Amino acid sequence: MEHIEKNKFQWIGPDPENREGISRPSTTFLRDAMGRFAKNKIAIVCAAMIILMILGSIIIPFFSPFEGREQHYSHTNAGVWTACEQLKDADGNPELHHHVFGTDTLGRDLFTRVWEGGRVSLFIAFAAVFINFIVGIIYGGISGYFGGTLDNIMMRVVEVINGIPYLIIIVLLMMILPPGLWTIVIAYAVTGWTGMARLVRGQIISLKEQEFVIAAKAMGGSAGRIIARHLIPNTLSVVIVNVTLAIPSAIFTEAWLSYLGLGVPVPLSSWGTLAQAGQTAFQTYPLQLVVPAAAICITMLSFNLLGDGLRDAFDPKLRK
Repeated sequence: MEHIEKNKFQWIGPDPENREGISRPSTTFLRDAMGRFAKNKIAIVCAAMIILMILGSIIIPFFSPFEGREQHYSHTNAGVWTACEQLKDADGNPELHHHVFGTDTLGRDLFTRVWEGGRVSLFIAFAAVFINFIVGIIYGGISGYFGGTLDNIMMRVVEVINGIPYLIIIVLLMMILPPGLWTIVIAYAVTGWTGMARLVRGQIISLKEQEFVIAAKAMGGSAGRIIARHLIPNTLSVVIVNVTLAIPSAIFTEAWLSYLGLGVPVPLSSWGTLAQAGQTAFQTYPLQLVVPAAAICITMLSFNLLGDGLRDAFDPKLRK
């Protein structure tokens, strides 16, 4: 071993200015989670895809040269990028437009109808999940915080609802209630909130004995204030992930109901009704089924992968 002489060392002494310094900049939980989420390229692509689907469903039908309900019997079952000269400009001269995805059996532009259907399907999914979010948080928060007999009664109600196949309940409600968008939302929300309630209840039970909750009780905080200001905000990371995973389930349920003929009423269109109409002509004109089915698959896959990315970002165990 080589000998190192003492004159090669230098005495530094204490460093009181830097010894208490922070080796890395401080950050909040949300900022740290968003930083890790930004590194997940798949989740970012899926988030961008979802934003494009939402914006496209809102904007494209307004700027499309065709009306989704407009029928052209001279252009029925047209192929991709088929030209149409039936539209007139302000001077009455024909204008040339193209059907990007062709037309259906009634000559309606499939491209416009897919985006209009996306508007209906996404509205139903977001509205139903929002109701589930509100009801589930309130129900689960009360049950988990108070516990005891109240918790047992509330959880038995949840178990009874979960014991009945939710699709049967939805189908029965769709047959009883008048057809409409809010009928589907209400039918799905009647049973969809139970999973959110059980999730929030479990989180509340694990948090209500923490020091900050005990301190809030000691300072005279009411039960409602403690639940709303201290407990619920600490469960939002898990709840947000659950919401992103519940949206594709709502989209699939709406598409399934519409495929069975229990969905949105005519003349509205959704991805499910388009798929139901396309399957009758699938062997001859497969694009009429492939296009709405692809829209459903892309949207559901994007939400699922986004939920996985958010789950990894909000998990402190994965922090490096």
